[in-house]
Amino acid sequence: MIKIPASLEALQSIAQNTMSAHLGIEFTGVGADFVSAKMPVDQRTKQPFGILHGGASVALAETLGSVASSLCIDLNKAYPVGLEINANHIRSVSEGYVYGSARPLHLGRRTHVWDIQIVNEDKKLVCVSRLTVMIVAKG
Repeated sequence: MIKIPASLEALQSIAQNTMSAHLGIEFTGVGADFVSAKMPVDQRTKQPFGILHGGASVALAETLGSVASSLCIDLNKAYPVGLEINANHIRSVSEGYVYGSARPLHLGRRTHVWDIQIVNEDKKLVCVSRLTVMIVAKG
């Protein structure tokens, strides 16, 4: 189960000075079983052909899953790290925003598995991704 932080601003603050901030990722929601964010489709996230870069979609997916895992564990005792990610790019996007949401498939003591779906402004599927996160004990 996801432990809901005090505010979306708290989530946004952990992304300062990271790739997430550089890509313009903004957290938009958090609940007991999801974390969501949006990302602009602009010069930071497009490939040379003018459409959303698949790597940007994967960066959004990993950001969502990793942050979601961090909300499920005691960060004083452990931290989450991406172990494996895959993505299927379904539809291209050339402008506006894409919206991602991560939901848990498995929340174990040592691994978490997240299903991340990214949609366009018309709520049509753009990318589906699965992220496995390893929970690493501190010390």
